Amino acid sequence: MKMYLSSKGPFSILIALVLAFTSCSNEVIKRTQQGKRPRAKARKYFSGVKKKVALLNFFNEAPYGGEDLGITATEELRKELSRTGEFIIDPMARKLFGSSKEIYAGGGVKLVQLARKAKVSGVNFVVFGRITHARIREKIDEIGVVKETKSYTEAKVEIRIFDVNSNKEIYTETLRGYADDASFRFFSQKREERLTYRQELLRYAIRVATRKSVPRILNISAKLDWVGRVAKIIGNRIYVNAGRRSGIQISDILKVITEGQEIYDPETGALIGVSKGEIKGTVEIIDYFGPDGAIAILHSGGSVLEGDFVQLY
Repeated sequence: MKMYLSSKGPFSILIALVLAFTSCSNEVIKRTQQGKRPRAKARKYFSGVKKKVALLNFFNEAPYGGEDLGITATEELRKELSRTGEFIIDPMARKLFGSSKEIYAGGGVKLVQLARKAKVSGVNFVVFGRITHARIREKIDEIGVVKETKSYTEAKVEIRIFDVNSNKEIYTETLRGYADDASFRFFSQKREERLTYRQELLRYAIRVATRKSVPRILNISAKLDWVGRVAKIIGNRIYVNAGRRSGIQISDILKVITEGQEIYDPETGALIGVSKGEIKGTVEIIDYFGPDGAIAILHSGGSVLEGDFVQLY
């Protein structure tokens, strides 16, 4: 009897150890997403049709960094907006609107004056802005023949959005970017190398601030209607100035609308906005033409004319 109990005792202990190890191992092999780049979530409001954006060159009005920081902000925003897959950056926008500096100098009047021309060319909204602050501070601690330099950088980028369809500015915000670093430099370090290092830190802070605007631009864009235009009518074929590149699909139904009317304040004479146009009918996309054009036929209604505007139904 004693022999039986002693033989079963170690076996029971072994079973318990196996169960304990299994439960512990189950906990160990659990994986988390810590340290991994989060997967991009599908956007709820993206219709699949890309909006055409006029991105104007930013300018730097801060005393540090020079014109290079304006170029950095512009190109960073161009890259980030393109990566979203929701926009087409219009390369001809600069010829139409000029630079951000020109827009600021005129108080935004130029945008209002050119809104209709921009709408006809297919632009949905204009993004422009400036760098209002860019500064770098350094704290130096001398340690023998080596000195430790800690740099602290701050930048502020103002970004504005003008909606071509409503003919008014709909967004303005100043975003901040920070950068700090610690590096060791010898006394013999050349001045040019130090200036290059400082400029790189300023550029980094500008990029950080600029990237913060992308989620905001996406949210604003989701609330705006995509608007295209009837470019030409030949026989029963209706040619639209947006196609495969813009995300227009074969069999898509577009509503044809007239141009809205500008509404002014009777007291001040200021432009309040633009009314929505009247729906004339619908057209159905049947084919593509050119790099970014589509061919449609009349689906319902009538009296479709060249220059009429179209929207997704």
